[in-house]
Amino acid sequence: MTRSDRTSQISVLRDGYSLSAERIAPPAPGRPWLVFSNSLVTDVTIWDAQVDRFADRFGILRYDQMGHGTSGLSPRTPDFDALGSDLLCVMDAASVDRAIYVGLSMGVPTGLAAHAAQANRFAGLVFSDGQCRTAPGGGAAWEERIANAESSGMDAFARATANRWLTAATSDDRRARLIDMIAATPFEGFRACATALMQYDYADELARIAVPTLLIAGAEDGAMPDGMASNLKPNIAGAELTVIPDAGHVPCFEQPEAFNRALDGFLPRLDATAAPIPQPLNVK
Repeated sequence: MTRSDRTSQISVLRDGYSLSAERIAPPAPGRPWLVFSNSLVTDVTIWDAQVDRFADRFGILRYDQMGHGTSGLSPRTPDFDALGSDLLCVMDAASVDRAIYVGLSMGVPTGLAAHAAQANRFAGLVFSDGQCRTAPGGGAAWEERIANAESSGMDAFARATANRWLTAATSDDRRARLIDMIAATPFEGFRACATALMQYDYADELARIAVPTLLIAGAEDGAMPDGMASNLKPNIAGAELTVIPDAGHVPCFEQPEAFNRALDGFLPRLDATAAPIPQPLNVK
């Protein structure tokens, strides 16, 4: 069966909005699932290089977080408990009982919130360029970014954000693709999720993680590599940290080959543990 034969689009109805997801069935029965969750102002296509690399070995589920891509926006301002609930509902709709989760930036607290609610759903975790709680002064920084996006428009905001996220060596084509992705994000979707980023704290959840965990950071993503090394790695049992050279905030997109190599070194160790949880027998 070809990849296209295994691929389907899913619309997940929530309370007042819907979420869009792509499901690529595993290439063989019992193969593990990878679930990908995007960052702020990106969409499912941020993971194209990972899907191309891993869809022949794993089931793939990727979705647009609320207010991003083709996913709708809740009538209520979300927090990360709500975004984590979205993730679990997408997994339910796709019949993914258990998975290896890969979250980028905003996808890190989304994954931590989902883990706090249903830790048994996760066989492994990959957290890229994100933190477990809002940094000191982060709330004010997000207020300023929201105000800038509202006053200047998403096109100008997209150019400024792409320049902040990518290194100077990034090709013009790749930079243009990211600018287009950010600019296509509705301002209301950006504002809703940026508001969630203004105040969140899942630091206590780190000690409860009992599955293999890989941390990835772009070497040029400001203080992020040091922050992940000091805040996440010591507090997650057995966590490993890989720093991707010549990458900023979105290494899966800017340096996909290096990002994929990091996953290639991590995922084989999870194959035996990431299979779907056996369902209990019906006893009458």
